Amino acid sequence: MDEKIVKIELTKVFMPFSEEVKGHMRNSSNGLGMALASEEAWLGGDFVICQLETSSGYVGTSEAFVWLPETGVSPDQLIDTIKCNLGQYVLNESPFQVAAIRERMERNITRNEVAKGLIDSACYDLQARILNVRVADLLGGAQREHIPLTALIPLMNDIDSIIGLAQMFKEQGHRSFRFKLGENLLKDEAIIKSARSALGDEVKIRVDYNQAYSIADAVKSINLIGQYNIEVVEQACKADHFIAMREIQSRISVPTIAHEGCFSLQDIYHLGDMGAIEAVGLNAERPGGLSNAVRAIHYAEQKGFGVVMHNQPLGLGSAWQLHLGSAFYSSLQYEMELFGQIMMEHDLLKQPLEYRDGGVCLPKGPGFGVEIDPCALKEYSTAPTVRIEASA
Repeated sequence: MDEKIVKIELTKVFMPFSEEVKGHMRNSSNGLGMALASEEAWLGGDFVICQLETSSGYVGTSEAFVWLPETGVSPDQLIDTIKCNLGQYVLNESPFQVAAIRERMERNITRNEVAKGLIDSACYDLQARILNVRVADLLGGAQREHIPLTALIPLMNDIDSIIGLAQMFKEQGHRSFRFKLGENLLKDEAIIKSARSALGDEVKIRVDYNQAYSIADAVKSINLIGQYNIEVVEQACKADHFIAMREIQSRISVPTIAHEGCFSLQDIYHLGDMGAIEAVGLNAERPGGLSNAVRAIHYAEQKGFGVVMHNQPLGLGSAWQLHLGSAFYSSLQYEMELFGQIMMEHDLLKQPLEYRDGGVCLPKGPGFGVEIDPCALKEYSTAPTVRIEASA
């Protein structure tokens, strides 16, 4: 293919949470709906939309969702890194040479997985649009056209509200649930005991502690709720305490995943090989783009681990996750979490994804199968689009 990337456009977006989600978060002890110890108000999502354009006018697009208490990087930092450092390895290159682009980025700039992932994922969308196929086709083909989803249940002040929300999602067709825990051990058990009683034995339940506990308290809590058949536990202790994560995993019978503590492929490899996790969590930002996500799934396959795909993105990021999840559906073992359609005020799409029967349909069009609405992008952008063009 002779197509070369001649322009990069980067747009910073702030998307407010929906009124429903704001209400649930107000009904929590820290206003976050989870046990994460952050002092910053969380009123919506910060995003960067990346568009790569070729000389023939083909455009590939990707999205990154960042939040400083978890991701440790801001939209401005992402844009600056691509503008000042990574862009030179992208312009005048073919999107079909994504592996070579990735290698040059890795060789010259360490870390920065989120920024590299933005470029990487946009290259796949661009490839697929040039070929007039879906991204899932580039990954081996879609295994499912309708993908069941796990419902995310926030940590709120009263257990009745928590269980009522879960029951609403069950009525909509969901059969898998992630409960936020970590306020205290007694409440953890009370929530999961009530959930299992209200939802029945047939549904799947997983939990997320958002780094709430020490080793001792994490083990106590997980063993307390273990009697209610928990399928996986997310980030029970501090994100950078890898040894503590290993100790917790060694003293419980439930697989754990890292989220806040897992940004690169190397993090996944180290945590898996040292026995600190027994399942892999990933999304568009972690471990950074489609190329690394595919490698992470192959690693999980070799280790016998399941994969939890989880995020709260806008429509483009949701489509990213659906194409990857559909292409590797049989390898995941866990149902996907995708909750941006509930959390965010707008998805930035011309045509929204089709959510039904407790799941979502894989979009049919080329690339990621969705189109950014330019009017919505303009409305929710917080700064002028940054354009980086190849020199003549």
